[in-house]
Amino acid sequence: MKFGFVMYPGVEPIDLAAVGVLSMARRIEPALSFALVAASAAPVVFSNGLRVLPDHTFGAAPAFDVLLLPGGPGWVAARGDEGLLAYLRGATPPARLVTLCTGAMIAAAAGLLDGKTVTTKVEAAPGETPPIEILAREHPVIARHALLVDTGQVISGGGVSLCIDTVLYVLEQALGPDKTAEIARVLEYSAARRANAQRLPIVQTVGAAA
Repeated sequence: MKFGFVMYPGVEPIDLAAVGVLSMARRIEPALSFALVAASAAPVVFSNGLRVLPDHTFGAAPAFDVLLLPGGPGWVAARGDEGLLAYLRGATPPARLVTLCTGAMIAAAAGLLDGKTVTTKVEAAPGETPPIEILAREHPVIARHALLVDTGQVISGGGVSLCIDTVLYVLEQALGPDKTAEIARVLEYSAARRANAQRLPIVQTVGAAA
């Protein structure tokens, strides 16, 4: 199972936790693989100045089974990046699109969430508008406060650290509950995963109109 992690300027570094989950998961399931993709081969500058090198450019990236689209304050500019939006439209399908945090804002700008039930970041710093409100106001979607929303070809995850839960959900669908529980244990995330599942719903609309 091949995962691609899409990068653009201003990604929030905490969303790299999604890659961390996959890295740890390979200790349980070595067949998993992941790669970082970006517009060019140059380092991508994250929101805190961290510079991360991609493995592939959009034009030379291999096919992935799952494409992870992270969030961060850079989403505001990224939603107007036609190169990025074109890559997302061309890669999904065949890849399954999984948005993390405000990555949903970029997917919405690409038209990939139209008519779907989706979620994104809910909490915001003082003076900021919650992204989920912007998503509901500016795009033809049904916005839900949820741990994640699974519409089949597209999964949208909740905000910030919930990227960990979202990737574990994807892994559970592929590997089953026992292996995924073991991955969560190795991550020392079992208790946090249970707590998040108790406080936020997982919304599944697979096969439904939304």
